[in-house]
Amino acid sequence: MEHALLTRHAESEASVAGLTNGDPRREIGLTALGSEQARRLGEQLANAQIELCAVSEFRRAQETADIALAGREVPRLVLPGLNDIRFGEFEGQPLSDYRRWARAHGPEDVVPGGDSRAATVRRYAEAFRALLARPDRTILVVAHSLPIRYALDAAAGTLPAPAVEQVPYAEPFELDANQLSRAVDVLERWVSAPTWR
Repeated sequence: MEHALLTRHAESEASVAGLTNGDPRREIGLTALGSEQARRLGEQLANAQIELCAVSEFRRAQETADIALAGREVPRLVLPGLNDIRFGEFEGQPLSDYRRWARAHGPEDVVPGGDSRAATVRRYAEAFRALLARPDRTILVVAHSLPIRYALDAAAGTLPAPAVEQVPYAEPFELDANQLSRAVDVLERWVSAPTWR
């Protein structure tokens, strides 16, 4: 890989309601506005020579990619490592409730029925490392706010935190292979001894 276009999915029904969705078996799609955002993403990417589109298992990510790449023959790679965090007992509940829990717990604490942040960051690092090893020159990655924010922050040298700034919907952020590799290095080092700053 030479370039990655890291993109959060467009607005979803769960996003609008402020509810968590970390279970890909729950079929939660885009809103009408989300579909329009995905269409505009396609316009932004019209001249990009995308050789592969990597998506999570979630419907909202796959719908975003389908709309943005409509009419283009871009192979898809479903990469579960890019999935959103598993919220466990907070699944389908207000995101604010989960964030409160995350701020009060360490990165290795496991939400009942879900994942720890440290395990989630490890999964993201592995997924990005797998993409870096791909022969495709430019990869569109359509995933979720958390993996993209962690990658962008790590590329800037910022370590994971329990609460991070949301990534805008359907807006591509370009990292070259060196930048993404440095980001993965930062994430992997943090995972080896995770702590909140």
